[in-house]
Amino acid sequence: MVDTRIILSGLWVAVMLIYLLGDVLRIFAGDFESGKIAGGFQPTQGLWLLIAVIMLVPIVMVVLNLILSYPAIRWVNIIVTILVVVFNIVSLPYKGAYDNFLIIVSFVFNALTVWYAWQWMA
Repeated sequence: MVDTRIILSGLWVAVMLIYLLGDVLRIFAGDFESGKIAGGFQPTQGLWLLIAVIMLVPIVMVVLNLILSYPAIRWVNIIVTILVVVFNIVSLPYKGAYDNFLIIVSFVFNALTVWYAWQWMA
């Protein structure tokens, strides 16, 4: 049986790659203006920093799954996953069908993350 920590880390890697795939497809589809977000809005450096912090969440969760002790990491996974899902729901719907599809797939991985963390017995 694979350690739950590895499964949870893998799920966070999958979520991160889904987000990156959406960004790459958005570039190739031409659904953005260079240096701008949300239909032409020019972000400040502070907003770019906030975006970087948000995009770091899955990466940080991979590391935390490997180093934090049980049961703390169990609850961190559940809470952070719920916050990520709420953040993504607020952003719906996206312009492209591919983006909406990818976010739904990420919700499936998020649900698996909560399920594995909830079922986790040390």
